[in-house]
Amino acid sequence: MIRMILRYLANNEQLVQRLAESYPMRRAAQLLVSDFYKGRTIAQEQKLGDMTPERFKRMMDAFKANMKQEIEAAKQNLKKRK
Repeated sequence: MIRMILRYLANNEQLVQRLAESYPMRRAAQLLVSDFYKGRTIAQEQKLGDMTPERFKRMMDAFKANMKQEIEAAKQNLKKRK
């Protein structure tokens, strides 16, 4: 039932046009494009395009490990505050 309603709404050209012209949709599109270009610039500066899959995997593993450490530290800080 929900699928039929969504299909109807997606195929309603006037509704799609009004949504596309709305401020929230335009702003979301602006932010998405802005973040894309910022990410691309950072990747170029860090030379991530030249990165091998193995190096990328190591970098992601290190990132995950750091995130886990930070989460655990935050949990410990919350426990200490209680």
